[in-house]
Amino acid sequence: MTTDHDPILEPVLGLVLAGGLARRMGGGDKPMRAIAGRSMLQRVIDRVAPQCDGLVINANGDATRFAAFDLPIIPDNVADFPGPLAGILAGLDWAAVHRPDVRWLLSVPGDCPFLPRDLAERLHRALREDDAQMAVASSAGQTQHVVSLWDVGLRDDLRSALVDEQLRQVGRFMARYRLSTVDWPVEPIDPFFNANTTDDLTEAERLALLDDRA
Repeated sequence: MTTDHDPILEPVLGLVLAGGLARRMGGGDKPMRAIAGRSMLQRVIDRVAPQCDGLVINANGDATRFAAFDLPIIPDNVADFPGPLAGILAGLDWAAVHRPDVRWLLSVPGDCPFLPRDLAERLHRALREDDAQMAVASSAGQTQHVVSLWDVGLRDDLRSALVDEQLRQVGRFMARYRLSTVDWPVEPIDPFFNANTTDDLTEAERLALLDDRA
């Protein structure tokens, strides 16, 4: 995984958090909703896969519904802790067992179809420059906590926070460590736009036309 101007020397595993339910869209798997002919999940995969040395999907329930993507599907491995921290822990644990060569995990939500093409590069560069333990993206003054780069070595700390402290908020866990925040512009498209409602899907269709021409 390299770029012409700032190669990333350490492998990064990508984790797509695809467990979101489309409650405000009538139910179902939100990342499977189509935008301009492609599901949001496919758009996320297309953006993130070239930036990583492997990709896995975190989702609970019947894994066969994601069979078309031909990627490992990993469920939460801590019971009764719904939410992104449980999915991130599952990704960190999977990396430790199946990809011991990987130190860094890039987590992204499955409903952000316009993610930056330089996401892994910029987060990794910030880690090096700031001697940080994790890096997180932001835009328009808002921290995108689940768009972040994690040290696999923090998995036991995260498990303890989930099980012993019943911690749910990603930001609260991150605040315990040296953290780099990397900002992205929101023009012409906020790269962290996510679709939560039917109106958001309509807006995503419009943005997809701009994005596909870029």
